[in-house]
Amino acid sequence: MSEAAKTRDQRPGSPEATQRRGRVEQRTVAPAEAGWRLDRWIRTHFPGLGFGEMQKLLRTGQFRVDGKRAEGSLRLLAGQTVRVPPLPETAREAPAAEETKKRPLTPADRAFVRGLLIYEDDRILAFNKPPGLAVQGGPKTTRHLDGLLEAFAERGEKPRLVHRLDRDTSGVVVVARTAEVARELGFAFQQRRIRKLYWAILVKGPERNEGEIELPLEKRGAKGREKVEPVEEEEEGRWAKTAFKVLARAGKVAAWVALLPYTGRTHQLRAHCAAIGAPILGDGKYGGERARLEGAPKGLMLHAREIEIPRPKGRPLRIAADPPEAFRAALAWLGLERPELPGARLDDWPEAR
Repeated sequence: MSEAAKTRDQRPGSPEATQRRGRVEQRTVAPAEAGWRLDRWIRTHFPGLGFGEMQKLLRTGQFRVDGKRAEGSLRLLAGQTVRVPPLPETAREAPAAEETKKRPLTPADRAFVRGLLIYEDDRILAFNKPPGLAVQGGPKTTRHLDGLLEAFAERGEKPRLVHRLDRDTSGVVVVARTAEVARELGFAFQQRRIRKLYWAILVKGPERNEGEIELPLEKRGAKGREKVEPVEEEEEGRWAKTAFKVLARAGKVAAWVALLPYTGRTHQLRAHCAAIGAPILGDGKYGGERARLEGAPKGLMLHAREIEIPRPKGRPLRIAADPPEAFRAALAWLGLERPELPGARLDDWPEAR
């Protein structure tokens, strides 16, 4: 074969290139996949696709949902269409070193996760996740809430995650008992009809007692060191908005603050608080040395305190989770025993957005 022929055969779109990279596909989200994050859906269908390449394809809009660009954190609905870009055949094969067997639950695992349960009905379960427990698994994470949900599997159907918290963030996490409920809640999250209220301890604290932080965010950094950063123009990042109310102040040292996110961007609260010069206590990733106070209890002082979920009939359901020992210890260390200003409950926040 001549050099010219080789060049023609290897150009994008040639039969050889298509065989190596595959073709554009349109796949439908199955009912059992409702509520999944898009990145989890991609990893499940294409286990051989590297994390870095997956993130690049997401950033450049190669993976799309119903024809629109989507972040990996997007919650999928049954029946949606995912555009899959041309991928190498190896993307469909699980890496040889990857452990594919499920981690069996021990009696101690079952007792532990049941001890986290704070609410249940025929549609959902709610847990008070402690800091340090991951919500989902990863390459080096074998013990996580998603895996522990096997303890609640009924008739072979394991409850499904519909949202998540960072590993070091504590508080309420809601899961759906069925694919149908996961689909409903996933849609409610997308429409921002689910409200979440967080408690945080901020170093120094905001200048005002209440206000809003509206800064677009973009994920930047090398693999393994990614973090979201505020950007000047919304076109460069994703619109993000957080409301805050100071509940009590410890002089100019720190403040106990309630945070209500209007959007659900990755690390939104941590990035927004750091951006206004009041990082969350213990958040070295976003606040650096500014987020540390000598002698303060260790840990990230961010707690998902309350969630409000719409129901098919009647008033919305509200579920509250008590803060962990480290958070309470930090409040006591600062001399903050109880809220001094309104904002500690969702009742104190108007529903208008």
